[in-house]
Amino acid sequence: MTPKQFRRKVKLLPPRTSRFRELEIALQEGTGFGGAWYRSQKEHWLGWLSEYDGEGAYGRKTTSGRDARFVYNQSQCAPMLFWLAEAVEIDEKQLEAAFDAVVAAPQRNASQCAALRRLITWDMIEPKLSEFRWPVYYFAVF
Repeated sequence: MTPKQFRRKVKLLPPRTSRFRELEIALQEGTGFGGAWYRSQKEHWLGWLSEYDGEGAYGRKTTSGRDARFVYNQSQCAPMLFWLAEAVEIDEKQLEAAFDAVVAAPQRNASQCAALRRLITWDMIEPKLSEFRWPVYYFAVF
């Protein structure tokens, strides 16, 4: 999956999930902290992925040929990774273990993300991301 394909999949995901905000608050990182430019972790992903082949807002080195696995493994925002795992409906027990591991990790983004990725790998995310479909009731007209 390319970063562009990954972005298209993220666009389909619900903007809010049940626990990512709790993690943002626990870490004091994300929406409402440190001057974050995004209003949700979904928007964070979309912004990050929109310019992935260039420097973007993060001053990345421009290297083409990176895949979605690389993107996931390079993210340095645990709430962003956690939101993605929640949005694709990773098992609740795995989410709970990842939440606890992130909170217990040293207070460095790399350590927190590594703790999450040890429990929720790209190989767990990618198939669920590929299979994700909005619930039928989402499209109902009221």
